[in-house]
Amino acid sequence: MNLFKKISHYNIVVIVLLLFVLSSCGVSKSLHDVPNVSQYDNHIPSRTQLSDSSYILKTNYITKNKQGQWELFVDGNPLQIGLKTGYLTKELFVKQEDAFLSKVDDIVPSKTKQYLLRKMLAWYNRKMYLHVPEEYKTEIYGLSKYAGDKYDYVADDYLRVLYLHGAHDIGHAFQDLALVGCSSFAAWGDKTEDGDLIIGRNFDFYAGDAFSKEKIIAFVNPTKGHKFMSVTWPGMIGVVSGMNDAGLTVTINAGKSKIPLVAKTPISIVTREILQYAANIDEAIAIAKKRQVFVSESIFIGSAQDNRAITIEMAPHNFGIYEIENTSQLICSNHFQSEAFKNDERNLKHMAESHSMYRYQRMEELLSDTKKLTPRKAVDILRNKKGLNDKTIGYGNEKALNQLLAHHGIVFKPKQGLVWVSSNPYQLGEFVAYNLNEVFKNAPKNNNAKSLQKAQLNIEEDPFLYTKAYQDYERYRVLSRDIALAIKNDDHIAPDMINEFKRTNPEFWEVHYLIGRYYYEKKYYTAALNSFKEALTKEITTVPNRLEVEDYIKKLNRKVN
Repeated sequence: MNLFKKISHYNIVVIVLLLFVLSSCGVSKSLHDVPNVSQYDNHIPSRTQLSDSSYILKTNYITKNKQGQWELFVDGNPLQIGLKTGYLTKELFVKQEDAFLSKVDDIVPSKTKQYLLRKMLAWYNRKMYLHVPEEYKTEIYGLSKYAGDKYDYVADDYLRVLYLHGAHDIGHAFQDLALVGCSSFAAWGDKTEDGDLIIGRNFDFYAGDAFSKEKIIAFVNPTKGHKFMSVTWPGMIGVVSGMNDAGLTVTINAGKSKIPLVAKTPISIVTREILQYAANIDEAIAIAKKRQVFVSESIFIGSAQDNRAITIEMAPHNFGIYEIENTSQLICSNHFQSEAFKNDERNLKHMAESHSMYRYQRMEELLSDTKKLTPRKAVDILRNKKGLNDKTIGYGNEKALNQLLAHHGIVFKPKQGLVWVSSNPYQLGEFVAYNLNEVFKNAPKNNNAKSLQKAQLNIEEDPFLYTKAYQDYERYRVLSRDIALAIKNDDHIAPDMINEFKRTNPEFWEVHYLIGRYYYEKKYYTAALNSFKEALTKEITTVPNRLEVEDYIKKLNRKVN
């Protein structure tokens, strides 16, 4: 999805998320939602601040590494993990919650509309607590003790945090926003340098620039199940990308969903359970089968024990497994591939009209050009900004694997316990390496808050960061917002600004589309027609986008002629 539409959709998602949370007010008096934590030892040590970016609780801590990522190490029972995580991240937690919830009055200023919408959305929340394992409700309960006070009027802290775990699900289900356009691939056997499994993925979840600033790489040692790491954000215990100490990896790719009528298990909670309790593919499948989800999602599973990868495809009323025979690679974008979904009309339409199949084919092309995959080559694929056949398609185009909007990119080498996590901006910064075997074997000692990274294995930042093209792209992002706002408010745009906008990203179809929109609204019909015709010569992201451009051209031809 292009930046302009992602910004617009971000506003819609914020509304949905806020009202999703606000609707919890209607059920906040339900005692069944609150977990019974009396069985757990709730003792945690006092927090000590070592610097403005390092805090410790004896052997648990959070610190910011030199790449700007937060590294968190926590252990204990579910309640302790929640309490420690909340205590260590409380400043970040408050900041992240504010990034979501402070927007409500700006986007939906009408109290009447807020009331009506939250009544409607209250239906979503009414049964979620029945579908979240008690262990994770307990952890969320502990975490919520450190939520800020600013939004207490919205809902009880615990329910507010619980329901925000459905953000990923609601974000891509509502209006089929497809805010999650993730790309994942795996190779093993004759496709990798040493025969061992390698997995790469981009998590292209965009919910505003502030959302990606405080990334956390969490290392968790629970009293039950496997030790694991995940890339997350403050207030989130679910997993979108992670690996455990058995060498099992999970990542998620959104599928085509209809708007759900009731919230069940958030997909990030399903993947958290898999990561914590599965050691191989069969165990992962067994856990997934126990859970009912409320959106469509592919769970990309890699396994050191099996030395291969599969996808588990879940929908509210369907379940499929996709695995490859007679080849040693697996690719996943945002459509389903298993037999269970082969006749699914929604999935088939998505394959035909979205950018999912294009990215799938691009991954096929790049993997085919890569004789033996290595972690470094996997990073190169994740950072690739071009289209099929190396076509220049403009920066920020969702048909590219690197859409220059990713929350993070990640590469796993499960057998060795190795993982590389991108640093900002997008997945262009240094990919920071960690060895899970060493992290958990050499558990932090008292008063120790050193970075856990294995610096000698880090993969350097993308040289693109130091080019004029990158500077132009960042300028394009600013100008695209300004121009979209001018169109909305019927403001005047200076010709110099329009010319600069063209120069920042000339091969991206949306640049010409936005200029065409501006000229159209101002009734400069000949100029608008030329801009839309120029947009049509570029690689347009989706079929609906192309049809919209063609429709403008038809209308303008009638006006001009």
